[in-house]
Amino acid sequence: MRIMTKVIKLLSICLLFIMLGFSSCNTRERREDTAKEQVLDYPVITLSPSKASLQNVYPASIEGQQNIEIRPKVDGYIETIYIDEGAVVKKGDPLFTISAPQYEQEVRTAQADIKIAETNVNSAQMEVNKVRPLVEKNIVSKYELEEAEFKLQSQKAILAQAEATLINAKTNIGYTHISSPVSGMVGNLPYRVGSLVTANTPLPLTTVSDISNVFAYFSMNEKQLLEMTSNLEDDVQSLLSQIPAVELILSNNRRFSEKGRVEATSGSINTSTGSVRVRATFPNPHSHIRNGSSGSVVIPLTVDSAIIVPQKATYEIQGSRFVYLINEENKAISTPISVMDNSDGQFFVVTEGLETGDQIALEGLPSLRDGMTVKRRPVNIDSVFNSLGVSHDTLK
Repeated sequence: MRIMTKVIKLLSICLLFIMLGFSSCNTRERREDTAKEQVLDYPVITLSPSKASLQNVYPASIEGQQNIEIRPKVDGYIETIYIDEGAVVKKGDPLFTISAPQYEQEVRTAQADIKIAETNVNSAQMEVNKVRPLVEKNIVSKYELEEAEFKLQSQKAILAQAEATLINAKTNIGYTHISSPVSGMVGNLPYRVGSLVTANTPLPLTTVSDISNVFAYFSMNEKQLLEMTSNLEDDVQSLLSQIPAVELILSNNRRFSEKGRVEATSGSINTSTGSVRVRATFPNPHSHIRNGSSGSVVIPLTVDSAIIVPQKATYEIQGSRFVYLINEENKAISTPISVMDNSDGQFFVVTEGLETGDQIALEGLPSLRDGMTVKRRPVNIDSVFNSLGVSHDTLK
């Protein structure tokens, strides 16, 4: 009986080891099957050189071609305002009249002083005319003639001074009538009829802006400026003249109907910001754009024989951009790349890190890991860019 019990226990132990062995084999087979199942397919594009037209967008502040502050040159009260805010005026149109009766009084005083001075000059001239023949006849001393001539010169100087005072007084009266120095659009009117204004008033009476042309001022960094002019060889002004026509996006995200030109840049780079100030000029025939508006300047940039990748095929880590390069062993290799600055929003132009014929993963980047084995699913690169809305004329 004891022998039978021991045999049964021994058989049970053997059966247990056999079952454990089968279980281990099944687990290993399941792991191998799972490993095989983890080799997923990913869409892959093959890179080839293309011609790219980029659109670099820069925030801009807009100013009129001329912004003339209208300030009083004399002290007085605003008597008349001939214009309203936003009115369009021509050069020479009246804007304000300032009531300054003190200048009219100065004119009358100067006129009276002139009459007195003229009388004194005539009197001194008569004295010279009387003394001269007496001197010639040696009746009186020549010193009396010299004294009379000096007195005449003095009275003439007083007359000239009175005439200058009159001219100055009339000029001040002219300043009480203010006209527009240029054709343009009237700005704000901070003062009303009856307001006391002086030459030291902090705010101008108004601003007249000539907006037949508008200036869009924007900044670009040194790298962007070099990229834009790298294929041009000439002085700065010639470089600017060869930049293609630029566009203006208004604050409502609509493109302005007129195209402009980049005409000037600041003479030096701002060392604190590393940027250069640029000015683009746009015609504004219908005065749609006002002084002080905002928008964005769009500068086209054409790059020949460029390696282009969709932005969705890249990812960024700590300011550096990467792609997953699929090597000959079907492994995804995380590869850093350098790209040009552009705000197209659809693709990047690669300057370093990739070559013609390289294959990269197009989608599913979050699930990829460096060194992971993948199955390629080739995708035509032209169809990719077509789906992004990029025409064949843009990428050739």
